Amino acid sequence: MAAKEIIGLVLQGGGALGAYQAGAFEELNAGGYCPHWYAGISIGAINAAIICGNPPEKRVARLREFWERVTNGASSSFVAPDIMSAVSADLGANMAALFGAPGFFAPRLPPVVPTLPYPPTSLSLYDTQPLRDTLSALVDFDLINAKRDRLSVGAVNVRTGNFQYFDNMTETIGPDHVLASGALPPGFPPVEINGELYWDGGLVSNTPLQYILDNCDPKTNLCVFQVDLFSARGPAPETLLDVLHREKDIRYSSRTRLNTDLLKRAHDLRVAVKRLSKKIRPELHKDPDWLALSDFGDVAGVTIAQLIHRRAAYETDSKDYDFSRFSMEDHWKAGAADAVATLTNPKWVSRRHPNEDVVIFDCTKDLYKSDNKKEPS
Repeated sequence: MAAKEIIGLVLQGGGALGAYQAGAFEELNAGGYCPHWYAGISIGAINAAIICGNPPEKRVARLREFWERVTNGASSSFVAPDIMSAVSADLGANMAALFGAPGFFAPRLPPVVPTLPYPPTSLSLYDTQPLRDTLSALVDFDLINAKRDRLSVGAVNVRTGNFQYFDNMTETIGPDHVLASGALPPGFPPVEINGELYWDGGLVSNTPLQYILDNCDPKTNLCVFQVDLFSARGPAPETLLDVLHREKDIRYSSRTRLNTDLLKRAHDLRVAVKRLSKKIRPELHKDPDWLALSDFGDVAGVTIAQLIHRRAAYETDSKDYDFSRFSMEDHWKAGAADAVATLTNPKWVSRRHPNEDVVIFDCTKDLYKSDNKKEPS
């Protein structure tokens, strides 16, 4: 009998790139991987709420409806693909900056005199009421709060600067919590929750992996699909535009590999404590110092499958606000392709539940080396 395993889905922030996550989820779902725990930040929180706030048979359709609502333009063209993609990306980003994204955000008149005080929730370039309406239409928050699956969304307290997760296992989740997770200033206004103002969690950490690792049951095997929208690794820039693009990737990748390396070290320490427990003399079992360590020795296996959006040739630093239909479809297909490549990779197919160990898979990394030979391994 297979060991019990909790499946988690970790969704990074990244604006319009979030369609990659939707495509990845479609194939993970089709492959029989139905997460028990969804953790997201910014657009990842929105995707997670849509998934968790719908019954399994409607989740992909609701994701598709959301992404079609917030994008516009043609999904393909008779023009050469490389030309069309570059034109579409630039046009999509410019249109969103000028006119907003339908069903997501709309431009509004910012404070005329920037030195005068205004209500905090009006201090932004765009109004996110359209997103609130969209969430109300597509997400069943009663279902989320029924706690059939776990949902955790991250935001940052504007006053204290502290990072905070809103979790349906400890509180009632509503549209405000999801809006707060995606309230990236100065574009979007802060969201007030229980008398405190919150901004986008990506200001502090753009990847919610650590939250799941810190709060999971250490005695139960954990399998996490980590779907990142920015790659920490990439080629050295050759132009000034490349500099802007590379800087954004580094800033929002949130040290994905560093976090997993630290996880591995902490896990090894847990295993060492467990081994040490067999060597401790009986008279020390009630010693306060040993009792403080002994709980740390509870350990199970952790599997992390990384699905990382890699830069397409036509993308620039505006890729996270390119809400063109063409780019959305392209990101969706890329996420789906990477999920399929991972689930069919021989290393993944032959995987076993790790015994008190951390195993990390990045099955798609080698697929991109031929497209970009300058990307480090």
